[in-house]
Amino acid sequence: MTGRNTKLMPQGYKDFLHSIKQRIHERRIRAYHVVSRELIELYWSIGREIAELQERDGWGKSVVERLSNDLREEFPGTTGFSAPNLWFMRQMFLEYNGLPNLLQLVREIPWGQNILIMTKVKDVAERGYYLRNLIITGHEKMYCRI
Repeated sequence: MTGRNTKLMPQGYKDFLHSIKQRIHERRIRAYHVVSRELIELYWSIGREIAELQERDGWGKSVVERLSNDLREEFPGTTGFSAPNLWFMRQMFLEYNGLPNLLQLVREIPWGQNILIMTKVKDVAERGYYLRNLIITGHEKMYCRI
């Protein structure tokens, strides 16, 4: 035995340690989901604004390219602001606007899986099926079925 393991631990220590580890794991998962939901909200609002400005003011592709460059310059090392990702944000807004039940589900799954569903599944009812099942059965299990 070395270092910290040389002393005998009091009775109940293993259970105490296990309990703390469990709480740390649970809180990390909860934090991940909170951050993921916030990102989806941000991406939704960016997508909405891009779509509205294109519709109202006739903004084209070059504006999205410029926006991507400017955001990546302002937030170096931050992922998520590539031009293709900004287009996916716009697509998410356009495809789920007016569908509050699906939008609620979209907020519960990670961005990458939202992109996968948007690109692979065109039928709205089928999207709802996949979104619900991702939430119920766990994210990773459904990835390969889409």
